[in-house]
Amino acid sequence: KLKDGIYFNTGLFKDYGALGGIDKEDSETVSRIGKHEGKHNQQDFALWKFSTSKTKSGKELGWNSPWGVGFPGWHIECSAMSTQYLGKHFDIHTGGIDHIAIHHNNEIAQTETATGRKSVNYWVHNAFITIENKRIGKSKGNAIYLRHLIDKGFPPFAYRYLLLTGHYRSPMNFTWESLEGANSALIKLHKQFLDLGSRNGKINKSYQKRFEDFINDDIDTPKALALLHELMSDESINKKDKRVTVLDMNRVLGIGFIESYKQMKNILSGETKKVEVKETPEEIQELIDKREKAREDEDWKTADNLRIEIEKKGYDISDTEEGPKLTKNQIKSPVLIK
Repeated sequence: KLKDGIYFNTGLFKDYGALGGIDKEDSETVSRIGKHEGKHNQQDFALWKFSTSKTKSGKELGWNSPWGVGFPGWHIECSAMSTQYLGKHFDIHTGGIDHIAIHHNNEIAQTETATGRKSVNYWVHNAFITIENKRIGKSKGNAIYLRHLIDKGFPPFAYRYLLLTGHYRSPMNFTWESLEGANSALIKLHKQFLDLGSRNGKINKSYQKRFEDFINDDIDTPKALALLHELMSDESINKKDKRVTVLDMNRVLGIGFIESYKQMKNILSGETKKVEVKETPEEIQELIDKREKAREDEDWKTADNLRIEIEKKGYDISDTEEGPKLTKNQIKSPVLIK
């Protein structure tokens, strides 16, 4: 117990730092807040922080506890959520590579001390994504959300496909050109899938085994995707068997073959052709103006709701460098792959 809270003594947890092979003596990697007076070990971390703030009426902020009014330590929330919803022991825990050294080692220590058992079988840590070779950050103003992709006419599945082309432990750089390439590759796959008809045969065991081997080899999605393309081009496999084998792979890849079967059929038949609007109806223009104002104010929730309202009226709006562009669907509902 220190003057500002209750701390975990990592010296009493013999496996502390085993995740990632962290050196206990290296304070640069094992302490989030740096040197702190009173710790037994530099990597000791807070389990409960005492309240240091009060309301205008003088009441301390926080929750009552056996140790006093305060707040849970930063790492507690993950242990609390995982044990609540996944149990005291579960198979896979994911996270960014930046959480290996401190956060996840702390989570392991506190969870396993509380439960008396191993908490996680496999830790899977992904590398960072940059945008146009720049780190993503709110302060940089370069964050891109799914709504931005949709506004530019890209289905969310195209972004998923793009991520699958790189290994999760390898850094990836996002560009609009790379997303365009992923979208084109995905549309090609969906066209090929549509040509396979609507009836299933038997899963090809050879392709299934090779696919499972790639996924079981540290989730090697680039090789798994390459195998999917190979299967699509393999003329020795009949259409029915090929179709069900693709669907079996899609259970892992999740790139929308089932969800978009009817949608792609409409797209390829031209039923979703869009018509450029030369004279915008007054009612729609009012919605567009409100949406533009919301976007200027960075009120994204309102902007999204207005876009949905415009779509319900049979129009699509996309944001271009020249401003919002309006198109009208020839069918009532837009049917992009999504």
